[in-house]
Parts: sequence; C-alpha cells; structure tokens
Amino acid sequence: MKRKTIRNHKDFIVPHDCPAVMGQYFIVKAKPMAKSDARYGVIASKRTFKLAVQRNRAKRLLRDWIAYNEDLMLPNFDYVFIARGAILDCTREIGRNKMADSLKKISK
Repeated sequence: MKRKTIRNHKDFIVPHDCPAVMGQYFIVKAKPMAKSDARYGVIASKRTFKLAVQRNRAKRLLRDWIAYNEDLMLPNFDYVFIARGAILDCTREIGRNKMADSLKKISK
C-alpha cells in the first residue's frame, strides 16, 4: 500500500463521532472515506511545541512510526495524528510499538 498524505485543510477536520485513540505521545483519529488508499495527516501545533525545531522533530518521528506500521492502516480511511509534548522524550522502538497498538485499537 502506498502512503498518501492529506493535503487539504478540510480533510484534517474529523467529526467527533469518528473513532479516536488518545495515547501518551500522540492522538490518532480515523475518518472513513470513499477513496481506496489510506491517507494520513500529521499535526504538531505551535501551542504544544514553541520552537520550530521541536515541531519538525515531532512530525518526523510520527512519519517514521507511520512508515513502520503502514500495513496496519486500513484502506478507505483518513488518519490524523496529533503530536503531544511527551513525543520528544520517546525512543524510536517505544514509539513504533505505541503506534502499532493505537492502529490496532482504532481498526476494531
């Protein structure tokens, strides 16, 4: 499956009734879509991460974890990942495992 990113602002908006998993390092929300491939979007807000270096690192970590666990992402869904402050202290292995756990929970 080829990973695609969400490009439009309106696609980042996820209704409250869609499944979501809140974790220590990120929040993931899934929205059913009519398209065939899974897409993802990454958010690292200025309110949470004051410096651009921190925002970029958080997004880079999330993208790495997504690439590692892309086989767990269901087709016909848009995934929005919101970084939390604790992500900067997380190791790669722990993050990948947490991402796998979250994607498994959301697919049920």
